Amino acid sequence: MLNNIILPEPTLRRLPWYLAYVDILKARNVEHVSSTQISRALNVDASQIAKDLSFLSLKGKTRIGYEVDALASTLSDFLGFHTPHKAYVFGAGSLGKALMQDSGLSNYGLDIVAGFDIDPLKIGSKVGEVPIYHIDSLEEVMTKEPATIGILTVPADKAQDTADIAIGEGIKAIWNFTPYRVKVAEGIVMSNTSIYAHLALIYNRLNAES
Repeated sequence: MLNNIILPEPTLRRLPWYLAYVDILKARNVEHVSSTQISRALNVDASQIAKDLSFLSLKGKTRIGYEVDALASTLSDFLGFHTPHKAYVFGAGSLGKALMQDSGLSNYGLDIVAGFDIDPLKIGSKVGEVPIYHIDSLEEVMTKEPATIGILTVPADKAQDTADIAIGEGIKAIWNFTPYRVKVAEGIVMSNTSIYAHLALIYNRLNAES
C-alpha cells in the first residue's frame, strides 16, 4: 500500500505543494500536467518533482505528462487527506480559536472536535461548533469523543506539561505550534510548526536586504 511507504521528509513536505497546484488545475478542467509545468509554477526542479512522484509509482507520459485527476487523487490518498482524523486543540487563545474556526482543515481530513483551556471564561463556550472544556475533563471527553491528534497552542511554559497530559490520556500525535521543543516518547508522532522561527527568518532576511 502507498500509505506504508516511508518517504524522505523533504519529499513529504513538497507533496502538498503539488496537490494544491493540481487541485487548481483540476478546478480549471485541465486534463494533463507535466513536471516542467509544475516546476515553473512552484519553482521546484522538474527532475526533483519526477523523483518525488516516482515514490508513489507515478510516472508521466512522454509529451503528455500526468493525468491531473489521477495525480490529485493519488496524492490526496497518500497524504491521508481522504481519511478523517479527530483532533483536540489545547489552548483556546487567538491561534487555537483560529484553527478551530478553519473549516478548510476538514477538507484535508482534520476534524477538530474539542478544545481545552483553563480559563473559566472560556470553559463551556464554543468556537463555531467546537466545545471548550477544562483540561481536567480530558479523560471524560476522550471516552465520549476520542481523538488521536493533539494540537498545542498553549503558552510555551505549558507546552511540555500539556503534551504529557494529552499523551497520557491516549493522544498518539502532537502538532506543536508553540516555540517550545516538546519531548515525546518513542512511538508518538511529533510535528513542530514554528511560526516564530519563520518570522525570525523573515526579519533576518529583511534586515540583510536593508
